[in-house]
Amino acid sequence: MDQKKLHKTIESIASQKFNSEEDMLKYVLEQIVNDKSFEITGGRIWKLDPETHSYKLLYQTGKMETIDPRFRIRLKNYPEFDRIANERTILADETLTELKKKGIFRYSATGVGSRIKLNGKIYYEYILALNSNSLDEEFRLNMSIIATALTSQIRQRRILQSASNLKADLDKARQLQKSILPEHEYKFHNYDIFGVTDPAEIVGGDFFDYLEIGDDQDRLGVALGDAASKGVSAAAEAMYISGALRMASNFEIKITPLMKKMNQLVNKIFEDDKFSSLFYGELSTDKNGLFLYTNAGHNPPLFYSSKKNKVEYLLVTGPVLGPVPHAKYQIESINILPGDILLMFSDGIVDSTNSKGEPYPEVRLINLLKNNKSKSPKEIALKILDDVLRFNKNGTYSDDKTLVVIKRNE
Repeated sequence: MDQKKLHKTIESIASQKFNSEEDMLKYVLEQIVNDKSFEITGGRIWKLDPETHSYKLLYQTGKMETIDPRFRIRLKNYPEFDRIANERTILADETLTELKKKGIFRYSATGVGSRIKLNGKIYYEYILALNSNSLDEEFRLNMSIIATALTSQIRQRRILQSASNLKADLDKARQLQKSILPEHEYKFHNYDIFGVTDPAEIVGGDFFDYLEIGDDQDRLGVALGDAASKGVSAAAEAMYISGALRMASNFEIKITPLMKKMNQLVNKIFEDDKFSSLFYGELSTDKNGLFLYTNAGHNPPLFYSSKKNKVEYLLVTGPVLGPVPHAKYQIESINILPGDILLMFSDGIVDSTNSKGEPYPEVRLINLLKNNKSKSPKEIALKILDDVLRFNKNGTYSDDKTLVVIKRNE
């Protein structure tokens, strides 16, 4: 038979839907044994058991006496199988008395699946063994072609299964991350707040949160952070920091000891190449709109003063969380008056590039904020995010994008 045609035939057969790769091998073995042109009297599938250094009988078929399912071929007693790693298919005379008693005298053995190293030697994961008195070189070559096709199908099945498992894990991670993010809109006394995040991958390292502090509900913590990596690793770090902040809010910890503790936790828990930026501030019921904040290496938020019609930056007051375990964080303050707006954002906003590799201009962000000052926090945030996404559509760099807008009502 033409070898390319044989390969395609086996691929076509093996690509059908089977519950497992072992079911696929059993089906193909049945087809070979039942093919009258091969004159096969029996066939077996042996599976390598690395722990016992033996092949165990997985399946048998054909017109021959049944082998005890508990029977094993010990590698040290069967040097014939050592040749399969180099030859793929061997033709040999049976040497084991137990198998001779079952009518096996002349056989072929073909390696299928992964190659596994044991005691310095290579063995295939599966062996397809066939017994017949008319085995020849052409049959040996055909079985090697069949083995190649079956091994290819096994690998494809495993890749698809791994991809399916990964997708399921990522879906769970995405749902978990969504579950810890607050609702987009939040109202605290005469402040309206809106937050939104757009991850660059299925899950991301940006996070934001609104933290009710104490039982009196007279303080609200607002946090926006960015774990310095991407994907699942960044998401795990972000979820940890967000959870720690929520826990701390229950104990009404002041900002200075809070930041000290957060920094030490990140330094202790995560690897040396992991860190996170964090902007954290607290609103209160103070009639003058007192807003206390600290900025651990995060992008400086933009504060729009309606009275001055001017935008200023809330600059960094300490290093990112993690690398410096005994770092100190200063506390600064502003007064948010009616009509004032505070825009917090992650670096994915201003680091996003266009098709020319140019970053999103901060002056463009400032103008968008000023031009939409009369709108709600939700409208402002979505307007900015839409503009950044359009700018970044064919860009050379993209990262998680997060925005939180706070506006004090009249």
